[in-house]
Amino acid sequence: MAGKRDYYEVLEVSREASADDIKRSYRKLALKYHPDRNPGNAEAETKFKEAAEAYEVLSDEQKKKIYDQFGHAGLDGQGMGGGARGFSSFEDIFRQFSDVFGGGGGGGGSPFDDLFGGRGRRGGGGRPQPERGPSLKCQITLTLDEVERGAEKTIELRRNELCEACSGSGAKSGSQPITCPDCGGFGQVQVSQGFFAIRQTCGRCRGEGTIIQNPCGTCRGSGRQPKKREITVHIPAGVPEGAQLRVTGEGEPGKNGGPRGDLYCFVQIAEHAIFQREENDLVCDMPISFSQAALGADVDVPSLRGKNTLKIPRGTNSGKVFRMKGLGLPSVNGHGRGDLLVRVNIEVPKKLAPKQEELLREFAKTEEHQVGPERKGWLDKVKELFD
Repeated sequence: MAGKRDYYEVLEVSREASADDIKRSYRKLALKYHPDRNPGNAEAETKFKEAAEAYEVLSDEQKKKIYDQFGHAGLDGQGMGGGARGFSSFEDIFRQFSDVFGGGGGGGGSPFDDLFGGRGRRGGGGRPQPERGPSLKCQITLTLDEVERGAEKTIELRRNELCEACSGSGAKSGSQPITCPDCGGFGQVQVSQGFFAIRQTCGRCRGEGTIIQNPCGTCRGSGRQPKKREITVHIPAGVPEGAQLRVTGEGEPGKNGGPRGDLYCFVQIAEHAIFQREENDLVCDMPISFSQAALGADVDVPSLRGKNTLKIPRGTNSGKVFRMKGLGLPSVNGHGRGDLLVRVNIEVPKKLAPKQEELLREFAKTEEHQVGPERKGWLDKVKELFD
């Protein structure tokens, strides 16, 4: 994509770097450009998010494979979108990559708590901050014809929505959640252990900071209701097998007014009756007769774009592959097309009409006296073997 730096360049690693090297480099850059170390530094903030985006792709084996093959175009949000999520906040990044820093446990703390003094999912006042909702996954099966021209698919799924009766608050109509008296709405309490004092998730409100005294009867206090939804996914032409299409904002609703998660659609390509796919090329096997192979012929060859003529030269051997330029699949980045590879196989008839058999026998008699150069060479080798 225009303006985006190469992810390997962003993480300062080579394309041959191991997973551990990539992780180690990302951790170093994340600490270097962390917002708490660079307050008010817009450039550091940009590099912090850029490193997170690069690490999300290069730390995922499948996404990395797509990126190595197709670059940023293969990870385009609405096209090949499973690549870079487009993190909406620092907390989104902290939560996504907590394993890199060894934090982010069930207490809701940030993986950077031990390094930067408690900047977690709660703001400076300790109040719960908006959180992105969970993302969803689905599988889309495409035909080669849909890959050829691009497609729109309607996905039906069941996901949680905000409860209409309580508008997602979880409290009965006419009431509101109250501030937790144990933590004062912070979601965390301080516990003394000898000379030390530690903060941990409040056991009464489970880190939410509020308590629902009168739960909504519709959602039983969860603030969510499962509902069926239909979502249209736009699929670009040339999309490869195994790609992830990200539909932004079609996941489940977030907490505390946070944005929805995303919907990730994994692409599977259905088998075709005639063609096999090899990247952007298409391969097909086509039977031809002995007479076509021997004498040459113009034959009709199918493609996803219609019928085409292929010239078979005289003396074509079985297994010969002909390349027909530009009759394969389009590139997902919109530049060029693959080719159609036609492998011809000489078909031997199982039954012959009397006239055909008579002509072949006459031809066979001539072969005994007119041995072709290839056959003669083979016969000479056999003779040497037994002499």
